[in-house]
Amino acid sequence: MDGRDSRVNHPLASLVGPLRYACQRDFAMLATLKDLTSVMERALAGASGVDSEALGHLRAALPYVDHPTPERRKAALRRVVMALKLSGVVLPVELDGIAQAAPRSEGPGEPGRTGDASRTRGQDRAPASEPGRTGDATRTRGQDRAPASALGRGGDPVNARGQESLLEPAARGRTRVVAESGPVAPPPGYVQTPPWKSNDPLPPSPRAKAPAPRSATGVASPTANPRSYGAEAGLARPGNVQPARGEMRPGGRGARQASLDTGAESGAPPAKAKKEQRKKKRAVAAEASRSEAKLLSIAPRSGPLSSPLKTLGKRLGPRLISALDKKGLRRMGDILFLLPRCYEDRRRLRTIAELEPGERGVTVGMVKVADYVPGKQGRRMFRAVVGDRSGSIAATYFHAGPWLKSRFTVGKRIVLSGEVRATMNGREMAHPEIEPAEDMESATSVHFNRIVPVYPGFERGEQRSFRELAARVGEQYAHELEDPLPADLRRRLELMGLPEALRFIHFPPDAADLESLDAHQSPAHRRLAFDELFFLQLGMALKRQGIKAEEGICFDVSAPRLEKARAALPFQLTGAQARVVDELSRDMARAEPMNRLVQGDVGSGKTAVAMVAAIVALLDGYQVAVMAPTEILAEQHERTFRKVLAPLGFEVGLLSAAGTAKSKRQVREAVARGDIHLAVGTHALIQQDIAFARLGLAVIDEQHRFGVLQRHSLMSKGPKPDVLVMTATPIPRTLAMTLYGDLDLSIIDQLPPGRTPINTRVFNDKQRARVYEAIATELTKGHQAYVVYPLVEESEKLDLEDATRGVEKLRLAFPQASVGLLHGRMKAEEKDAVMEDFREKRLQVLVCTTVVEVGVDVPNASVMVVEAAERFGLSQLHQLRGRVGRGAAASFCYLVANSARSMESVERLAVMEQSSDGFVIAEKDLEIRGPGEFMGTRQSGLPELAVANLARDGDLLSMAQVEARRILARDPEMESPEHQSLVKALDERWEGRLALARVG
Repeated sequence: MDGRDSRVNHPLASLVGPLRYACQRDFAMLATLKDLTSVMERALAGASGVDSEALGHLRAALPYVDHPTPERRKAALRRVVMALKLSGVVLPVELDGIAQAAPRSEGPGEPGRTGDASRTRGQDRAPASEPGRTGDATRTRGQDRAPASALGRGGDPVNARGQESLLEPAARGRTRVVAESGPVAPPPGYVQTPPWKSNDPLPPSPRAKAPAPRSATGVASPTANPRSYGAEAGLARPGNVQPARGEMRPGGRGARQASLDTGAESGAPPAKAKKEQRKKKRAVAAEASRSEAKLLSIAPRSGPLSSPLKTLGKRLGPRLISALDKKGLRRMGDILFLLPRCYEDRRRLRTIAELEPGERGVTVGMVKVADYVPGKQGRRMFRAVVGDRSGSIAATYFHAGPWLKSRFTVGKRIVLSGEVRATMNGREMAHPEIEPAEDMESATSVHFNRIVPVYPGFERGEQRSFRELAARVGEQYAHELEDPLPADLRRRLELMGLPEALRFIHFPPDAADLESLDAHQSPAHRRLAFDELFFLQLGMALKRQGIKAEEGICFDVSAPRLEKARAALPFQLTGAQARVVDELSRDMARAEPMNRLVQGDVGSGKTAVAMVAAIVALLDGYQVAVMAPTEILAEQHERTFRKVLAPLGFEVGLLSAAGTAKSKRQVREAVARGDIHLAVGTHALIQQDIAFARLGLAVIDEQHRFGVLQRHSLMSKGPKPDVLVMTATPIPRTLAMTLYGDLDLSIIDQLPPGRTPINTRVFNDKQRARVYEAIATELTKGHQAYVVYPLVEESEKLDLEDATRGVEKLRLAFPQASVGLLHGRMKAEEKDAVMEDFREKRLQVLVCTTVVEVGVDVPNASVMVVEAAERFGLSQLHQLRGRVGRGAAASFCYLVANSARSMESVERLAVMEQSSDGFVIAEKDLEIRGPGEFMGTRQSGLPELAVANLARDGDLLSMAQVEARRILARDPEMESPEHQSLVKALDERWEGRLALARVG
């Protein structure tokens, strides 16, 4: 078979797409990928006939592929890639490179190790733990023999320890082994056992970072010192080399530390502090990955722009090198595609007297005075007075560090930039950005006498250096950039060429419009935005085309069959529901798999539509899986489906965390035998031990609550099941086109008859008594009320109302009413009992958290109160409001917000008061929050957008979709010579993500 066939048909081929995505560009996207463990478990479960050594490597790496420590996770993924190559999977070029570089595990009893090791209490003899070290092996408590860690590729002990020890369990208080010689090659004919086949215990490794190998003198080996990017690129200045970590200095920390290394950890921080540190590190790593991902979405990975910065021939300062390191800027293209966040007009700098209060201004002056001054509440702040011939202005910093005074040297000329405001003592800028005022008069300066870019993530000290670097890279490399868009498309849409657009963005001409530059709406910005959206739409169109080419199930959707399915419902379908059922039936009748998204506002009847599709599949002898995000919603679905399907003779089962182990096992076995025809569950449905006899339809409710890999897991339970995804969180048109370009879209835009509009009012927390009066009025009519709190219990960090105290307060306020409590920390049985009491009207007031956000249906409830409403997003508030208004009685939603709320919160709550249309609210939510946060698009498996903005660039998105589909209509296989640059760019932009985007 050729490479493509083996990549598709190999039992481990399903791992290639996620690995390609995770490993791209030195693992830049790793933090955004979740739940690789379940993907690997499913692949291993079906890996019959695979090389046993490769399987051993995969099993050894499995516990660490989702490890919270990035380095351990990277090492595990390198090992997985190596195992795939060993098993015969044909890998893409970038994964093949990782496989070549990954070290092979050699196992215990490593050659070339003899002698004595340091001893610790209660330990027997153990073999050497690293290759190429003499002396006694390290002894560990309670171990007779500890296997050696893997020998690195080419006998490199540093590489071996760096890769393999990251996969070992952490241990506290381990001894450090002193290296006295280099690596020794194994004797001829020596056969080693890989550690995953050994019966010996795993070798010890330190809890934090693996210690650097040490020489006989105790000084850290230079080979083990992790080099920064600056050192690797040859950009660090001589004389600035820092001593290796742990290196001994006379009387220094290294010497003191060495005496502690052989004992248990002393003065270790408490477990809570360690947990906080780990959490903080993960957050920093995730944010770094996301910032680098923004570059990756458009920066090319091949050609001249992929060359490292050290080839530029320009010496960079250590501070700039450090800043580049932090942002992951290592290649020419990374510099060129890091776009300015804003611009400053320095074509003519204004004097200080010309600065207008309330506006942002840029001026140049000389520092006259600079010192710390007393501020409010005993705090000190830093103030400098900068003047020119027209007047003076104060630069004030309320959080003053010791570094500030060195920036404001008296007598030095500086550039000040910031918002000007008028005070009792004259004009000032609070926390202005500053920059040295050098080469002001130079006609060729990139810093003055022109529109100047300001780049994100750099302090003003580095802005000058980065600006000069960007100018140098643009001058030498912009013309090397290949424009991927066909010439006729650029002419037809009047788009700038890519090299010209980048030069324009970095250093705009004097005639450029500053306002459009700042808004990222210049012709050059729109060209780059179109690029991003076009390749996104082209990738989605290719996936859509690929799905339609797959062989699926042809269901019988004849008129009698559909009539039987509709007749099973206890009510008449609305016109919108009937239209969507017709669209579903057409999809289910086709040979290719259905992949359809059904959108509908809260209470529009999406479940009824899914029920008709489920009955069609069941009547054809197939099973149906229904996945819900919460147990409460899953249990409600189970009751609803059972009520309709039981009279037709179909068995409905619930897979959840509740119940005994025996009952859960019985349900799993019944699903596997096919005795349960429709299985409802939460994440339990996608576990490895769940198998379906004949899955034909997968229904995913509230799909935005699930990650891409979770949805993919459910779809892989059957050969090629039809997929119906549903959401009650309306998605703006532009976001739907982006996230779900490969899905067919149906919209239920009509509510069932009898629904009354919900009256929404916003109150501040001092008006709570009025809210309680309104609740009491509804309770006297026999209706029920929800009261939602943001927290379960009181928090030391947040001054917010919580449900635990709230239930006591409401019992005092309504002594005649029965008040219950519901939150996510309760056991499943307790939650069931509370919800049953509320449904049966034994509880009049239900105090809860957002556990009731989706799917809960109690028609008698007519009041929804949301405490601390300013803490919730618009879509979440709309979902909560949708829990009432399900009966014939008038319903009310009261949003109680803190008096001191932000302007954004005020705007959000005003939208809730003015509109009950979910689609209007979704558009506003996108406008307020921005596309990056709306519905967690980072979990979508799609490339992030660095330039385009879905809330702003809807016209470009429509154009991009039309052009992408036009190209595929003319050239479905993308084989035309004029489209080869498109193919190359598409591969670079998506980098393995097409496999994940397949599931929407």
